[in-house]
Amino acid sequence: MVTWVWIAVAAIALIVLVSAAVRLLGRLSELRRAAMRLQQRQEQALRVQAGAERLQQTVQSLQERAEITQGKVARIQAGLGR
Repeated sequence: MVTWVWIAVAAIALIVLVSAAVRLLGRLSELRRAAMRLQQRQEQALRVQAGAERLQQTVQSLQERAEITQGKVARIQAGLGR
């Protein structure tokens, strides 16, 4: 009789363990999908950052050109006596 009690306890413990493992495996697939989404967002952020750096270089170049042009305009105006 005691043996059957121990077998029942072991069976219940095994059922609980399997149930927990199944839930854990379900969560792992969710975590894997979340990790993939995070990786995609990181790649997108890197692309945006690279674009922002290019834009900053372009703005800096345009600013330099504007300063050069402004200097030329000032010289032309000075030559015209304005």
